[in-house]
Amino acid sequence: MAFEYLSEQINQRKKQSLFRQRFVIQTSSERFIEIENKQYLNFASNDYLSVNASCTKLDSNTKQGSTSSALVTGFHQEHVDLENYLSKLMGYESCLLFSSGFSANASVLKTLMSNSDTEIFQDKLNHASLIDGGLASKAKMSRFRHNDLEHLTTRLEKSDSRHKLIVTEGVFSMDGDKAPVSKLKSLAHKYNAWLMVDDAHGFGICGNTGLGSCEEIKPELLILTFGKAVASSGACILCCNEVKDYLLQFNREYIFSTAMSPFMAKVTQDAITEVVNANTQRNKLRHNINLFKISFKKNCAQFDVQLLDSGTPIQPIIVKDPQLALDISNQMKQKKIWLTAIRPPTVPKNTARLRITITAAHSESDIACLIDALVRVFENNL
Repeated sequence: MAFEYLSEQINQRKKQSLFRQRFVIQTSSERFIEIENKQYLNFASNDYLSVNASCTKLDSNTKQGSTSSALVTGFHQEHVDLENYLSKLMGYESCLLFSSGFSANASVLKTLMSNSDTEIFQDKLNHASLIDGGLASKAKMSRFRHNDLEHLTTRLEKSDSRHKLIVTEGVFSMDGDKAPVSKLKSLAHKYNAWLMVDDAHGFGICGNTGLGSCEEIKPELLILTFGKAVASSGACILCCNEVKDYLLQFNREYIFSTAMSPFMAKVTQDAITEVVNANTQRNKLRHNINLFKISFKKNCAQFDVQLLDSGTPIQPIIVKDPQLALDISNQMKQKKIWLTAIRPPTVPKNTARLRITITAAHSESDIACLIDALVRVFENNL
């Protein structure tokens, strides 16, 4: 039978406890979600500053759809306003909007690294969109050990490519740790390379003013996404005028995709303004993260699990075995707490984990409830 490999690979995923499923969110609030008529305390949200709970008032002239590619008739004043706002906010010459972070990362790499004399140097734990973009480009691609500057230096020294691009996440989505962006910028300068940072999980959270992992440096290419702390959707690249012009001419995903809706562009700009001014929420978030880490170490030290060293909202607990991660996640749901089991191939083999995300909306009693439930479930499984 044709395409029999489809069912074969699906069944293999199921046998390995790696089969992915979706769940319908019926309602959601700052702290809770409702699924199948059951309410859960939510520790899986990327709405780190609880911006999604804010209501944006839009005038009747804001259109729902862009109705076309940005290069046909889909480029509206709301897009201009958002691009100009972000360029000024982040200190760049230009900004270009994309419909998603995946599209931005993958298409930018594929388009810019189109010369045969190019090479991409990627952190081993970079997001799938960055890896896919590198693989789809015409560039050589080297991967260096996670946050290992010595290994990256060795790769750079061995390279004979004229055009070099170092690519990293600002905050790594599955481990929650930060890239040493200042040192990466110095290395890039030393080896006449450019630096590209995907700051999806850093923007709004990191830095003294919430401008992200790159608040104190300016990589040549900075990707921001709007689906995390901004609680919207879409993404952008911040860059120089020349890069923007090149992408407008040669980036097929941008050229042949319907533009972000004007409605979403307006919502996003309003949300970013709120995020930039959310110092109280950022302080509360940092307090909650520290409270969780201290409470976990105090109450869970006896269990054979590892809480990774993360100072961001992403708090991964390594349990190694995929089925164990699923079992613990399901038992936490029985205790009315929703958190996610992350398994290979999303993460490397033997690093299956519980991915907990802390937000500014969580109360101290919420975190105490989470820790108590973890202890009880760990006692039954470890």
